Amino acid sequence: MGSTVFERGAPGASVVSAALDSSTLGSYWIDSVTRPRYPALESDAHADLAIVGGGYSGLWTAVLAKERDPDRDVIVLEGGRIGGAASGRNGGFCEPSLTHGRANGESRWPQEVDALDALGNENLDQIQATVARYGMDVEFERTGGITVAVEAHQLEWLGEDALDAAAVRALVDSPTYLGGELDVAGALVHPYKLATELARVATDLGVRIFERTPVLELKGTDLVTAAGTVHARQVALGTNAFRPLLRRNRLMTVPVYDYVLVTEPLTDAQMASIGWQGRQGIGDMGNQFHYYRLTADNRILFGGYDAIYHAGGRIRREYEDRRESFEMLARHFLITFPQLTGVRFTHRWAGAIDTCSRFSAFFGAARGGAVAYALGYTGLGVAATRFGANVMLDLLAGQPTERTELDMVRSRPLPFPPEPLASAGINLTRRSLNKADHRHGRRDVLLRALDAVGMGFDS
Repeated sequence: MGSTVFERGAPGASVVSAALDSSTLGSYWIDSVTRPRYPALESDAHADLAIVGGGYSGLWTAVLAKERDPDRDVIVLEGGRIGGAASGRNGGFCEPSLTHGRANGESRWPQEVDALDALGNENLDQIQATVARYGMDVEFERTGGITVAVEAHQLEWLGEDALDAAAVRALVDSPTYLGGELDVAGALVHPYKLATELARVATDLGVRIFERTPVLELKGTDLVTAAGTVHARQVALGTNAFRPLLRRNRLMTVPVYDYVLVTEPLTDAQMASIGWQGRQGIGDMGNQFHYYRLTADNRILFGGYDAIYHAGGRIRREYEDRRESFEMLARHFLITFPQLTGVRFTHRWAGAIDTCSRFSAFFGAARGGAVAYALGYTGLGVAATRFGANVMLDLLAGQPTERTELDMVRSRPLPFPPEPLASAGINLTRRSLNKADHRHGRRDVLLRALDAVGMGFDS
């Protein structure tokens, strides 16, 4: 197999260590904000709607539920801290797509992909309107994005509006760029501020939020915790990668760990050396792909590529500090921007993505329509969780809507096999994706078989 651009001309180990060694393990986003505190549940409670999960899914559901019916009594139960999991650890790419890209949507729902795109664009517009309406301090920027080709074979995947290398490098200067596409639709956001501001808006609307209150069991529509039981008329489940409370969803998602670095703020000279005046979010086109962006104070967040699944599908704190993943990201960063050699990373972290086999969210109802769920966002939930919240509320209302009539909403992805087959299959797939990146994008028998049964994906 051939080498990729990220293996040619790699910086030495000492350069990588110097960039990483002063970094702090922890989310830059969370560390940059004073964390609000909410009480833990102390006794039994009652609610019209109880929501499990204090990330984007749960918080959007709470806000939209109160906007639909201000008199509805709503409780949110969060096992840890509000926004402390995926919602405070992601890249802050607020994308309009509901299907993890149009190509992924076309392969699964070709008859409604245009409608899904329209709904996704409307959803993003409504997020922007909500931010303005409630005066939410979330650093929302409608910057658009750039998809870059960093290997010759990726140029064939660009659309008819493709930019050549010179045009892309005029926007952001990296010697790895061979071409690209510019998309004006997307936005960037401070992801943890989005979570905390949604929580603020929810409480201002009358929602009760309880942190450090793990839900142990769902009995009918009663949510059992160590401190008491919440007796609810309806329940919405936004549990992301954590253990789902409905048995039917136990094999529907797996937690895949994603790794991220953030630099110190760049100087004016460093910024001038890379350009990037449009502040677009950037992603490359490999099967194993990177995503990166600027923060408000001109740090670069650089993540992705090395998605890791741990046997048994466990979520553990020790999985968050994987030196080899951070060293790989640092090498790839310095290959992407060699002019920034000498910059230091201040933060490194990881988090679990709720990955499902179709790579975009799935939805459903249970317990006679009194329980709804939205899961499996697979790393593209910053904006899509608002759509999922509306789907859950539609399902709980029991009245068909444009959203609930979509094939995407009515269908379910294929489940993952139980262990140890899940570990074997996922790791074989990762090796095949890596091999494809080293073979000019050519997919092997395993990847073609997964494509055929609806479990295939390329970035």
